[in-house]
Amino acid sequence: MDLHQRYPAVSDLKSRARARIPHFVWEYLDSATGTEATQRRNRTDLDRVLFRPSILHGEMTADLSTRLMGKDFPLPFGVAPVGMSGLIWPDAERRLARAAAAAGLPYCLSTVASRTPEDLATVLGDHGWFQLYPPRDPEIRKDMLNRARAAGFGALILTVDVPVASRRERQTRSGLTQPPRLTPRLLAQVARRPAWALGTLKHGMPRMRLMDGYAENKVSLSSTAHIGYLLRTSPDWDYLRALRDAWDGPLIVKGVLNADDAARLQDEGADAIWVSNHAGRQFDAAPSTIAALPALRAATTLPLILDGGIEGGLDILRALALGADFVMLGRAWHYALGALGDAGPAHLVEILARDMAANMGQLGAGRLSDLPGRLLSR
Repeated sequence: MDLHQRYPAVSDLKSRARARIPHFVWEYLDSATGTEATQRRNRTDLDRVLFRPSILHGEMTADLSTRLMGKDFPLPFGVAPVGMSGLIWPDAERRLARAAAAAGLPYCLSTVASRTPEDLATVLGDHGWFQLYPPRDPEIRKDMLNRARAAGFGALILTVDVPVASRRERQTRSGLTQPPRLTPRLLAQVARRPAWALGTLKHGMPRMRLMDGYAENKVSLSSTAHIGYLLRTSPDWDYLRALRDAWDGPLIVKGVLNADDAARLQDEGADAIWVSNHAGRQFDAAPSTIAALPALRAATTLPLILDGGIEGGLDILRALALGADFVMLGRAWHYALGALGDAGPAHLVEILARDMAANMGQLGAGRLSDLPGRLLSR
């Protein structure tokens, strides 16, 4: 079967994944907060970024390679951290880490993933990034960083846009709890999704294994609160400085939308800024990331990473043209897994790369650095 005939776009993977993932899990993956206006803005504002096609360039082969924080990558995108990734598809963290390593792309493991850093050590490759929800206890923080470093994670991501829990009303209505409990209502949904059910039976019901290990003797496990929030704090500038002192590799600050913060982050020793609105899952009156990007680009010389609403290769080109150095996707990788299992991530890489190359051909752009010159004024 030619996957490009049946699934030529990310939207095709999304449709098939929805048919193979239980409804309550789908609501966790696909939902945002409030009326989901920020999530819609991410998409709408990307569509407003237009290019001016250029003609008569003859035959060309698009060069999609790039360099970020001293490392070369064959493509300008990677795997964003997603909490409880293994709930969305069984053993998702290991599957995605393995696929990213095979493609030479960064893979980011969340603090609230269903796998620990040690679980990924044998499949991680050379571009593992560890995303940190900041622990309140400095000893826990020290131990987490040591474990991430020992497992082979070379870059650290401090997420700063989750100071409090968001409501995510649609997710709540689905019946999902933390840790997940399979009520009769949810079991009925699972029974209609045999591939997910069999995989989960094999790998076990996902939990936040890294956080669970620290929760013992720290909090009551009978609490109904999200374990991550029981253990973590809302970081401030002092916390960032302490983290900078404790981590000797690249430090990325994720969740930045305000250009006024960029210069100070650069002064405080950040190595890159991640432009993100948490895919609309935290605050429903935030700007789209693509709209926030130009001002951030003007405010700093640091590398800029962007996520938010990316649904294809053309969206990646839009972000790069407006000043991003790299793009991350979260949901799309899980659509790929849900749709095609282990074959999905590699197929997604091909979808995105082919889409980028085709659109660069239309633009007469042989290199990613040509893209800003092809922008049509917004």
